[in-house]
Amino acid sequence: MRVLVAGGAGFVGSHLVELLLAGGDEVTVVDNFLTGSAANLAHLPTERLTVVRGDAENAPDAEFDRVYHLASPASPEAYGRHQIATLMANSAGTKRLLDVAHRTGARFLLASTSEVYGDPLVHPQPETYWGNVDPIGPRSMYDEGKRFAEAMVVAYVRERRTDARIVRIFNAYGPRMQINDGRMPSTFIAAALGGEPLPVHGDGSQTRSLCFVTDTARGLIAAMERGMSGEAYNVGRSDEISVLDFARMVARVAGTDSEIQFILGRPQEIQRRCPDMTKAEQALAWSAAIRLDEGLRVTFDWYRQVVASASRSSRPRLVAGLGSRAIAPDR
Repeated sequence: MRVLVAGGAGFVGSHLVELLLAGGDEVTVVDNFLTGSAANLAHLPTERLTVVRGDAENAPDAEFDRVYHLASPASPEAYGRHQIATLMANSAGTKRLLDVAHRTGARFLLASTSEVYGDPLVHPQPETYWGNVDPIGPRSMYDEGKRFAEAMVVAYVRERRTDARIVRIFNAYGPRMQINDGRMPSTFIAAALGGEPLPVHGDGSQTRSLCFVTDTARGLIAAMERGMSGEAYNVGRSDEISVLDFARMVARVAGTDSEIQFILGRPQEIQRRCPDMTKAEQALAWSAAIRLDEGLRVTFDWYRQVVASASRSSRPRLVAGLGSRAIAPDR
């Protein structure tokens, strides 16, 4: 099949492209490299891969069978720096890619986010939950951008009969997540490898559900191929772990003596996040296969290579500016 992947040079996008190529598809990637990297695709065969530098809102209007929309900054550091670009990728970019899919009769998939649920009042979060989101809060450029994108998708389905569906990604982690992107897994791993304290926001009682990135990419394909048009599907693991317990796990896997250091919580920190996976398991026949400890070891191996490479070119300090109190990691 001919597949367009917007944001295909990014963290999740590059793993999706890798799976699509392995399945025999011809893949066109459009990416402005705002947060993506050509290095994420450098190991892939080029005979069925075309890379176009550009924004999603200017995606090529060619003939495709599948259109995946992953073009958006996704970490707090990235969408905080690129607020307007984030909103444009999820508004004008979504419309452009829907237009391409509609004209060619392609199936369309929007990679949305668990952030659409905000700081949830329902736990775990089913796809029917409407969310608890501040429309002008510190995360609004991402949260509301994705919520608008979802509304655009279902409008095209209802008004134009476009074949489109939505996936809400929960906390993917793994190789190719940028080491300095500010997300919890990369921050903890970078600190552990650098011999720095692991910075835990608040008291660490917040929970997250962490899904290895190749499982996430498989979930996107499952939703594209088996998901119903107009439907939204959670993709993630159905178990949760506290931020503090995850920090302790990272310290154990790293074999580090790094302390855990409590720092000020982020504004409007999400307290609990865990998907209800019933719909995806039943409708998509998909579930995450890789255990957290297993995926974490693979992720560590990749980060060690990144750190070793950086060391050869005068490695920068990985974590800085931490304060407040510290405790020893729980072995």
